[in-house]
Amino acid sequence: MARIRIIEPAAAQGELADIYEELASSRGKPAEVHKIGSLNPASIRDHMNLYMTVMFSHSPLSRAEREMMAVVVSAANECAYCVAHHGDALNHYWRNHDRVSRLAAEGAGLHDLSDRERSLCSYAALVTREPRSLEAVTMHARLRARGLDDRAILDATLVASYFNFVNRIVLALGVELENEAGGYRYD
Repeated sequence: MARIRIIEPAAAQGELADIYEELASSRGKPAEVHKIGSLNPASIRDHMNLYMTVMFSHSPLSRAEREMMAVVVSAANECAYCVAHHGDALNHYWRNHDRVSRLAAEGAGLHDLSDRERSLCSYAALVTREPRSLEAVTMHARLRARGLDDRAILDATLVASYFNFVNRIVLALGVELENEAGGYRYD
């Protein structure tokens, strides 16, 4: 159960009601991670703008690569909520629940990742665990060797950083997985 009060969509008024309606229209329904910000509606709108930019805007990284990194970061942070949501999103692309589960458990060690995918997963884990390490600096050279340019490295850093941010909100405020997960739009 959430550790702070939330306003459910049925009780929302004004700006919050409008935001919930926009979420239902654009994403399928508001998620618990949206509702946790209900006491500060502007934070939900800003959060969604950042999410849409990081995860859905034009990028040298595919949507599947971004969702893959989301799973790796969330698993490293032991954020079951985000692993479940973004595992579902990744499965939309991979169409292999077992492989998604193995990614959450093994990260970059998953044997059937491409070199590019493995490098992105390693980078996501490194940004999560040791962002100031020398290895993080040398990791950029490895990413470039896999064909990733500076824009792709920026986007990979944004994905990893965004999920570290969201994982901490979810974990600190006790956001629980919805009883009826799924039903969201992934494209």
